[in-house]
Amino acid sequence: MFKRLSGMVSRVVNLFWLWTLLGTAWAWFFPTHFTWFLNAIPGTELKWIPVGLGVIMLGMGMTLTFRDFREVLKMPKWVALGVGAQFLIMPLIGWSVATLFALPDQFKLGIILVSCCPGGTASNVVTYLAKGNLALSVMMTMCSTLLAIGLTPFLTKVYASAVFEFEAIPMVISMVMIVLLPILVGLILNSVAEKKLARIKEVSPLISVLVIVLIVAAVVGATKSSIVSHWKTLLPAVFLVHAAGFSMGYLWGWLFKLNAKECRTFSIEVGMQNSGLGSQLAKTHFTLLAAAPCAISAFYHCMIGSLLASIWRRRSSKDH
Repeated sequence: MFKRLSGMVSRVVNLFWLWTLLGTAWAWFFPTHFTWFLNAIPGTELKWIPVGLGVIMLGMGMTLTFRDFREVLKMPKWVALGVGAQFLIMPLIGWSVATLFALPDQFKLGIILVSCCPGGTASNVVTYLAKGNLALSVMMTMCSTLLAIGLTPFLTKVYASAVFEFEAIPMVISMVMIVLLPILVGLILNSVAEKKLARIKEVSPLISVLVIVLIVAAVVGATKSSIVSHWKTLLPAVFLVHAAGFSMGYLWGWLFKLNAKECRTFSIEVGMQNSGLGSQLAKTHFTLLAAAPCAISAFYHCMIGSLLASIWRRRSSKDH
């Protein structure tokens, strides 16, 4: 029974791109079916999105052990190169695209912000499907997520200062509350009750998919009119950010003479951002309009990542 549930969850999670596509389409035609997710949980002052992201990070923490941090030491060069690429290449691409395209300042801000976010948890699924280096992918996601607590606010301030002046410290506090604390709680729970959490850990990727789809759909539904007004520049701009991210990530690995598996992993980790986190930070510290590029980002990186995974998976099968 447990194995059957595990297999079913895995199949559903592997179709993450499809649920994102369907959720986006549904929200486009029926926005009110999803915009409630932007509000507070009834009877409380807590908002659905930060709570949902906290649950995702808690689930991520429950998959980690203190041994995993020692694993980073076994591949320090690759992890350092990969995480370095995430925080060097993507913010620069985001800033370049935001500067190049004639967009409202809030859209430019959203593009820069999502480019400065860490790798998304869906990147691990896509890396697995692409027959990349899954262990490296997990280590990169873990390290970039923890480093993002300081780097995302700092880089956003550096690259977005010409567009919008803001204080980075409140964003750091948000990152601590949404990212660091849930991961630490999950890590501690896993260290003291690893076996008892087995079933919860099996289901947590499914919850992650559900939360991300709800966030993307809610933001798209709420900002539909603005997206319609600027779609000719906004959609190509966000697409270009991710197309360039996937390409430059692969090239980065190739320049350092890594093999195909590691190059694929770099491509996916650099090209796929934590768009849900970007949406929440934009909504909290800027405006809902700034969250629109983050939601569109989730759609694009899922589509591009899934397409590349399919191509690379077939190529690997032929090689064997």
